Amino acid sequence: MAVTFKVTGVEQGGWAVLQVSGELDLMTSPVLRQRVHDVVAEGHHSLVVDLSDVFFCDSSGVGVLIAVRRLIRSCQGRLRLILPDRGAEDGSHVNRVLGALGVRRLFDVHPDLGSATTDEAGPLSA
Repeated sequence: MAVTFKVTGVEQGGWAVLQVSGELDLMTSPVLRQRVHDVVAEGHHSLVVDLSDVFFCDSSGVGVLIAVRRLIRSCQGRLRLILPDRGAEDGSHVNRVLGALGVRRLFDVHPDLGSATTDEAGPLSA
């Protein structure tokens, strides 16, 4: 059974948001890489990659995320990943993979789209 891999793009608050769903692996990671290159070529340098609906990620998927980070940094852009603690079954698979490989700290990780597309100016308190 083929699993559908999708990358859909929206814009929110000055951020280009790529919502990724399915398996991020050797077969599908070039699709994500190409979409990121397209978005950057269109002049978007603030990018959110929403991995909430990715339930499998292998080393080639991680490689693409690292390449994306490098690309965004090279154009002085900003990259944020959405990796919910829960979601895509029992906690984000991508979260666990990035943690296991010791590369999660390279990324600015947010739990949801709201926090990823907001520029927090610090806690709001009375």
